[in-house]
Amino acid sequence: MATFQKEAEVKIVECPRDAMQGILDFIPTETKIAYMNDLLKVGFHTIDCGSFVSPRAIPQMRDTQEVLEALDLSQSTSKLSVIVANERGVSDAVKFKQVDYLGFPFSISETFQQRNTNKSIADSFDTVKFTLDQCASANKEMVIYISMGFGNPYEDEWSTAIVTDWVGKLQELGVVHFSLSDTVGVSNTETISCVFSAVHREFTAAEFGAHFHSTADAWKEKVDAAYTNGCKRFDGAIKGYGGCPMAKDDLVGNMPTERLIDYFGADALQLKKASFLEAFSTAENIFNRYL
Repeated sequence: MATFQKEAEVKIVECPRDAMQGILDFIPTETKIAYMNDLLKVGFHTIDCGSFVSPRAIPQMRDTQEVLEALDLSQSTSKLSVIVANERGVSDAVKFKQVDYLGFPFSISETFQQRNTNKSIADSFDTVKFTLDQCASANKEMVIYISMGFGNPYEDEWSTAIVTDWVGKLQELGVVHFSLSDTVGVSNTETISCVFSAVHREFTAAEFGAHFHSTADAWKEKVDAAYTNGCKRFDGAIKGYGGCPMAKDDLVGNMPTERLIDYFGADALQLKKASFLEAFSTAENIFNRYL
């Protein structure tokens, strides 16, 4: 188990949106609401709870508005995040007072950016500008997910220098929060260490999180490489449900939240153990039924 100073708080972002979005059978809205409300009791820093994207692209998330409106935030300190991919989604998302963060997938692989958002990197850069303006007007914050942040399977050029170049351009626009994303599970301890050490060295005013997709036997080395090189924000999903459909290996899923708790400790993360176990049980019931 890792040890860290109290002032160097580690943030856990629970990602039910990522866990659910690839499931073909529609999960009833009431089921989603009940699960999100369970997660809100645990004490996660942020819950990635939905997306404002075309229902044709992600039909599972077409009820995000209804879910947001029904959540009980009265006893929760958790912030809420949603994913957006275009200006229409941004305009819709900022209307919801429940939303704290707008997450935008910005791939440094041209091939994946086209596949994921149907936009070029250059067009997506313009969308970032629009999103930042809308967030400023609505008192919300933006999180950039640097997709394919540790390499890609398309033979598009990748290097740590490319990562830092794009982070620099995005920071100049005003982006503060980044999540470096291992979209298809290609990272290893060397690339993770190089990327996180580089961005923390060059961009001291920014926050860098990790969104890892991993096989079951590689989770600890990835978390360790990121944490020891300055990362203090980790995305997870209970039992590792979900992951990127672009990954060819079915065993590559999200980082299991329970493994992050094993690594850092529930008390250090200020999570409520009983509430987590209840949410864990709810997750098993949902995903065992629909997967």
